[in-house]
Amino acid sequence: DPIISVIKNFQNVDPFKVTTNGHFQIDLGLDNLDFVEIVMALKEEFGFEIPDNEADIINTINMAVNFTASHCQGN
Repeated sequence: DPIISVIKNFQNVDPFKVTTNGHFQIDLGLDNLDFVEIVMALKEEFGFEIPDNEADIINTINMAVNFTASHCQGN
């Protein structure tokens, strides 16, 4: 999955801890700045914005995958 690849390649992430059920803070130990950088990497990779109000509720990799899938289907 391309989203998981983006997250695994993020410098502050242990790629062996990345699972679809992984929580950005609890499982991956990311802080808010790290998450903002991941959102920016996803934007760059897939070419769309994740609005702040949407990003605020995305706290697992699965939620990021679902958001991206639904956004891509809508275009």
